[in-house]
Amino acid sequence: MRFMIRVRSFAGVLAVIAWGASLAAQPSATLQVTLLGTGNPRPSLERFGPSILVEAGARRVLIDAGRGATQRLFQIGERDALVGLDAVFLTHLHSDHVVGLPDLWLTSWIFGREKALEVIGPPGTAEMAGHLEQAFEWDIHARSKDEGHPREGVRLAAKNVQPGVVYEKDGLRVTAFAVDHGVLLAPAYGYRVDYQGRSVAFSGDTRFFEPLIEQAKGVDVLVHEVVSPEVELRRTLVKDPRAVEAIIAHHTTPEQAGTIFSRVKPRLAVYSHIVPSPTTAEDLIGLTRRTFSGPLAVGYDLMTIVIGDTIEVYPRKTTGDN
Repeated sequence: MRFMIRVRSFAGVLAVIAWGASLAAQPSATLQVTLLGTGNPRPSLERFGPSILVEAGARRVLIDAGRGATQRLFQIGERDALVGLDAVFLTHLHSDHVVGLPDLWLTSWIFGREKALEVIGPPGTAEMAGHLEQAFEWDIHARSKDEGHPREGVRLAAKNVQPGVVYEKDGLRVTAFAVDHGVLLAPAYGYRVDYQGRSVAFSGDTRFFEPLIEQAKGVDVLVHEVVSPEVELRRTLVKDPRAVEAIIAHHTTPEQAGTIFSRVKPRLAVYSHIVPSPTTAEDLIGLTRRTFSGPLAVGYDLMTIVIGDTIEVYPRKTTGDN
């Protein structure tokens, strides 16, 4: 597959931009990551809730299922993108990371999912999934009887996991590791994905956490969350100042993230789960450059990262593109 490639450099950030192939066309020897949503609880049409698609050979998995995950998947692959999903890995159970799960689960079933959807996450995941099945029992019963959709296709095969290797199929290995999102918000996980010598780590929600550096060592790409305290204080819609301070304290500042990037030394560092949504690249890059001088990209919805001998970054082609 050939790409029309254009290189653009701004404020120390190198981006390789190309129009890519369809959902099923990427080479099997590559690891492909698409940021479906780069936002947070604040509703935004530019930044949907946190969710990341990972494609490795025939396997397609999600990291988190925030607001709009189903819409973004439908944008890039319509029915096949929904039905062909193998598993969802949850970093933690904050609403902005899971609120899109019922939509994803039920819509993929309506479109033809015939096997259970695997949902893997920290303690509490299986219990949440069980309550979702109860909450939507009327819809499940009605559609299975009226429209003939198979009951196995709407089953949530959910399980609670501890840190360690939590998924290994067809050469794709997913390892969960603990992160620090705050004492009251534990447990929270990050994930490392390895496939055919390529690797990417996802921080999940965390403040600066030394053990994350060890878990991410050697990865090609590190996707890390970030908060801009200045923008949060200036643009927040949360009324209680104590809550605003707690939000900032639960996340990683650009300077802290830069320190992590400098020590992990990924081939590319990427920001996602950007707090708050109005934060711009200009708000983040200069501060990050105080502690990190390597390749850096500020994520946007439908940014795709193809990890091979080279790393290509481009906006994902959608079904509406010509």
